[in-house]
Amino acid sequence: MAYLFGFIGAGNMGGALARAAARTLDPARIVVSNRTATKAQALAAELGCGFAADNVQVAREAKYIFLGVKPQGMAGLLSELAPALSARTDRFILVSMAAGLRLDRLAALSGGDYPILRLMPNTAAAVGESVVLYTANDCVAPAEIEEFTKYMAGAGLLDPLDEGLIDAGSAVAGCGGAFCDLFLEALADGGVACGLPRAKALAYAAQMAVGAARLLLESGGHPGALKDAVCSPGGSTIQGVRALERGGFRSAVLEAVIAAYEKTAALGGS
Repeated sequence: MAYLFGFIGAGNMGGALARAAARTLDPARIVVSNRTATKAQALAAELGCGFAADNVQVAREAKYIFLGVKPQGMAGLLSELAPALSARTDRFILVSMAAGLRLDRLAALSGGDYPILRLMPNTAAAVGESVVLYTANDCVAPAEIEEFTKYMAGAGLLDPLDEGLIDAGSAVAGCGGAFCDLFLEALADGGVACGLPRAKALAYAAQMAVGAARLLLESGGHPGALKDAVCSPGGSTIQGVRALERGGFRSAVLEAVIAAYEKTAALGGS
């Protein structure tokens, strides 16, 4: 088998996962393809990995075949790959990152009784700080899950999750990255409004978020308690918290997660 990991799609998510894989796996064992060939060629040159002339080549030659398309494009991609997959006599695993598409639906679209891994990562995989939720159908052997997680460890935290909870987990760990970016942009805008240069405001906001997250993870404390520890009586921080509460900050975040979850669930039914 020429390649261990094959990435069909060199977009934001596929590219992030390919970069993560290249941190723990010899890039010579990775191959990428993309609808726009120049995009895959650029990624292959960056990582020092293989470039596939088309998607079918990846389907023929890789053990783990990453299907980096939107949910609406999955049926078309699997139809394109079907002849190559059915002709294979060696072992391979399909890896889907498509939101909302459950394992049984992916199996039906693939046209065969194939091993399938379903992932819900985020683009922070590119810097090794993603949460990658995963589940697998019964055709995937425990040793294959162990192999997969070993070589995807460069993406960040890999966590197995029951498929019934994947959409909820994705609404927090996947979509949440965009929500956090929106918050960081707003923090930086606030700093600029108060006179900070934008570059410094962005750097301060980003490092603050890294520190707050690390403190939460390493202390095991409740976020409410960590917030209380910063809010001195009559101080500046509690006044900022008051302004956020007046603006419905917590409610807005909660509603954003629920909206993302409901949309993901709807994609699975479409």
